[in-house]
Amino acid sequence: MATIGSASLSAPAHASAGLAKPLAELRTFLRQFIAKAFDPYRPEQHYMRGPGPAWRAKHPGGSN
Repeated sequence: MATIGSASLSAPAHASAGLAKPLAELRTFLRQFIAKAFDPYRPEQHYMRGPGPAWRAKHPGGSN
């Protein structure tokens, strides 16, 4: 009597594990990039650019 064996043709488990890390890194990078690119806070728009009207009211003879 002959014995019939079967071989598994599925991919080894370590093959998909090697792809998971680069995909996770890419996902992390994209998530951080999008968060920073579309962040509405722009600190450069809030910096003082010179004396304002209150300073000019207190110092009538001063210029800039």
